[in-house]
Amino acid sequence: MSSAASESPKPSPRTVSSTVETVLAFVNTRADGSGRRELFEGGRSFAAWLAERDEFDGDTVATDADAAVARELRDALVALLLAHSGDEKSLGEPLLHAERHLRRVGSLYPLATVVTAGGAELASPQTGVPGVFGTVLAAVTTLAQSSDWGRIKACRNPPCHFGFFDRTRNGGGLYCSTGCGSQVSMRKHRQRQRSDSSAPSTA
Repeated sequence: MSSAASESPKPSPRTVSSTVETVLAFVNTRADGSGRRELFEGGRSFAAWLAERDEFDGDTVATDADAAVARELRDALVALLLAHSGDEKSLGEPLLHAERHLRRVGSLYPLATVVTAGGAELASPQTGVPGVFGTVLAAVTTLAQSSDWGRIKACRNPPCHFGFFDRTRNGGGLYCSTGCGSQVSMRKHRQRQRSDSSAPSTA
């Protein structure tokens, strides 16, 4: 048997890994003004969301303060994903602020390297809510070291900013759906119409 045949196939750019799912599940918990509600509003709603996710070890007691930390971590990650989409408003100071916040969070919830015969991975050595944040950071770190990192984006259509995996061949996707893309195009069209109508006549 050749070595090529015995090697595991590399995942396609269109394949969504468990780390991608974890990151997107976490960032897509915010209210967006179009029907999606805030899932980290308080400790009770945060704990209910955690209970639905297998990677967070079932029932976890969470406080309102924990939910506030979760919102801040999520919003910092959304800022990074907007930068992946080339959103100009997220660049500069907003992006620097998000990166500084993520460095602070990383120092509060450090990760451990787990080495086995099958390989190595990052995991949180903590339990409870700190373990939840560590698990999210481990998924982000693993993803950031892969070729998929730039394909994890946030929709550029405000106020949507829904996190999505860019499945386009060239990685040039900007919106989570054709609907959001159409809304942005229509908005720009109306702005051009208003500009044209307000422009002074040269006749």
